[in-house]
Amino acid sequence: MFNFIVKSITALRIRCMLLIAIITISHSCYAQETKVTFKKHILTTEFISEGVAIGDVNKDGKIDVLAGAYWFEAPDWKQHELAKPAKFIITSYSNSFLNFSMDVNNDGWIDLIRVGYPGDESTWYENPKNATGYWKEHWVYKSVGNESPALIDVDGDGKLDLLCNNSVDKKIVWVSAPKSKKDTGWTEHIISSDTLQGTHKYTHGLGLGDINKDGRKDVISREGWWEAPADRKQSNWTFHKAAISEECSQMYAMDLDGDGDQDVISASAHKYGIWWHEQVKDASGSVSWKDHEIFKEFSQTHGLALVDIDNDGNLDIVTGKRYFAHNDTENDPGHRDPSVLYWFEYKPGNQPSWIPHKIDDNSGVGLQVVIHDINKDKLVDIIESNKKGVYVFEQVKQ
Repeated sequence: MFNFIVKSITALRIRCMLLIAIITISHSCYAQETKVTFKKHILTTEFISEGVAIGDVNKDGKIDVLAGAYWFEAPDWKQHELAKPAKFIITSYSNSFLNFSMDVNNDGWIDLIRVGYPGDESTWYENPKNATGYWKEHWVYKSVGNESPALIDVDGDGKLDLLCNNSVDKKIVWVSAPKSKKDTGWTEHIISSDTLQGTHKYTHGLGLGDINKDGRKDVISREGWWEAPADRKQSNWTFHKAAISEECSQMYAMDLDGDGDQDVISASAHKYGIWWHEQVKDASGSVSWKDHEIFKEFSQTHGLALVDIDNDGNLDIVTGKRYFAHNDTENDPGHRDPSVLYWFEYKPGNQPSWIPHKIDDNSGVGLQVVIHDINKDKLVDIIESNKKGVYVFEQVKQ
């Protein structure tokens, strides 16, 4: 009888311990659960552009959306033509691959920069300051190659520059914007004159980040990186050849594993795979890159952004599937799968991890992902344009 009582008490204790453990685990999981939700706004379902930009077009204090030949007026997203529109079919391409916004002519009004088919010229459209009619078109640069050109501050002067390749003259360049109201010319600066390194118009993979941590942002490609000199206007930066990534979209440099050096994030443009590439140094100081897979459940991640979605101080990944990236071709794996949009919650550590969160399954990305607090509620939103239409994903307060 005594043994039976002891066994019963022991069994009860085990059950209680298991129950406490389950409650603790459940509470821990609940405490760590990230509550981020988005409301989908469909601005149009027409294929007008695979690039998108934002800015207060009419100076009413609200952030509008610009895509291709149109701008959409916040908050009701009324559609306006800014250039003569053309009709595009989803099994072809548009004349608007990427869009950027900035005050190009320094007159206080947001203008639109349009990058067309890879390798073609780029133009900018002058905001008419609320006057009627199409916006005046101006020339930017004769050949904008690479499928992920960027409008980004290359030289650290606080002004945005165009980073791309010139696939006609076969060089890597950055092009600085006009500096004053009277100046309308963009100025070319040569990063590399090596005609064989990253100069094809369909080159995939481009980024700007301080790889060697010298305080200057270097230019990153999937096959290596160009080291930024003290004077960024200096021609022919030193190239460090390295097998960093497969063909990819935008690339970002960040110390992801906390070991003091810079790693790289990239995502496959036409196949499966989102990765982080660990910078590894051997005893002699030689550098190699070790690939780590983050996710591979959808393909054609041709637009990639790095931003803090959930306000936890860590930069997260936002990407999705580009619908019919190569039109309707079987050469792209998973090309007919749902056009999903995801954000990946970054958990830092010596073995970093990312938690996937699906936002939508019928939109995806184009060639860029724009993140901005578009309604000024202190929560970042996601703006997209692609072959399925133009969308604003508004982050909703919990």
